[in-house]
Amino acid sequence: MAERDEFLPGKSPGIKAPQFTDFEGKTSFGMSIFNLSNAIMGSGILGLAYAMSNTGIVLFLILLLCIAILSAYSIHLLLRSAGVVGIRAYEQLGHRAFGQPGKVLAGSIITMHNIGAMSSYLFIVKSELPLVMQAFLGLKDNTGEWYLDGKYLIIIVSVIIVFPLSLMRHLGYLGYTSGFSLSCMVFFLISVIYKKFNIPHDNHSFVSSDVDFCEAQSFTINMKTAYTIPILAFAFVCHPEVLPIYTELRDATKKRMQTVANISILAMFVMYGLTAIFGYLTFFGGVDSELLHTYIKVDPLDTLILCVRMAVLVAVTLTVPVVLFPIRRALLQLLFPEKPFHWAHHISIAVCLLVIVNLLVIFVPTIRDIFGVIGATSAPSLIFILPGIFYIRIVPEETEPLKSIPKIMAACFAALGFVFMVMSTSFIILDWVSGESRSGGGH
Repeated sequence: MAERDEFLPGKSPGIKAPQFTDFEGKTSFGMSIFNLSNAIMGSGILGLAYAMSNTGIVLFLILLLCIAILSAYSIHLLLRSAGVVGIRAYEQLGHRAFGQPGKVLAGSIITMHNIGAMSSYLFIVKSELPLVMQAFLGLKDNTGEWYLDGKYLIIIVSVIIVFPLSLMRHLGYLGYTSGFSLSCMVFFLISVIYKKFNIPHDNHSFVSSDVDFCEAQSFTINMKTAYTIPILAFAFVCHPEVLPIYTELRDATKKRMQTVANISILAMFVMYGLTAIFGYLTFFGGVDSELLHTYIKVDPLDTLILCVRMAVLVAVTLTVPVVLFPIRRALLQLLFPEKPFHWAHHISIAVCLLVIVNLLVIFVPTIRDIFGVIGATSAPSLIFILPGIFYIRIVPEETEPLKSIPKIMAACFAALGFVFMVMSTSFIILDWVSGESRSGGGH
């Protein structure tokens, strides 16, 4: 063991260093924040108001805050581990901690999780875009033309928008589309707040006459409360993107990158909190697990909500290329570890991934269920378990013995992730057994 550790440090920088030292980060501080925020900003935001209706306002905000802090801590662990070895790829960290198996494990978890995320984004496009087109054309119901068919629309979107963006060599360039995508989401937030004061309250007749239903609750515990923790935990997953963004940051230091992460998480915390509060206060207990559908029940041809849905679609579509980056990087590391950059590999991996994801979304009707399980296993691994274990293995014992406080904290952190994983998975299985589907959107 000791011998291997002695000769690894000598061997490793010799081979690995060139990849990172001759790579000068060109992405500005602001663009990095846009990219990371865009990676955090999942489709989960649509399910947050529903989550709040099951926990109450105060409890929801406490949970959201805890998870935001845990995410920031997790990024701290990742950056610390990356700093010790001078490696800036998740898979390489796995390789340093556990050799080839670690590399394969990290690579496959990232691939699984991000394919899941890409599918859930494109799934939103598949279900929402035909409805938006329909409303634009002023049709009350789907007349069955090809341009009102989600299957064709999603292929068109993939080819025209997602594919060209995923050909970029560096994430940095996506900062512009990320910024645009975020501004679409801010528009969504403003509309939710505006609607809160705009929808007349006698309009809740379509919901229920139950008294509890139409009052804001500070604390609520019911059967579904337990579901909200996984929904919230997935709301902050951006860990596969952290290291690529770190690599491309101009004047990259650990402190600077941690600031990027903290600002991104803080901004998303505020956005998530406001969206959930105002969405919840508009419909109280009657909120749907997909917020936008609740507005459509009130008025199917509402122009503002139409624009909001359009904005959400744009935001979701522009996030797909950012999520595709870490997968391609992981696959390149696993398949062609020592080869220099090659356009053929770069493009062919992007094509294959998009084809796979499109086929999944088109032919698997219950794709959300399948990725519910993958999300329940991969998200805790990426947020809690892997950063914790890597930290314990990579930071040398001379600087921090196993019993030092940071190492013990990292171990507890990994254990917490394991608890999360067991919890989420068991809820999903319970859900299937009871045959109801009531889990909101994932990442």
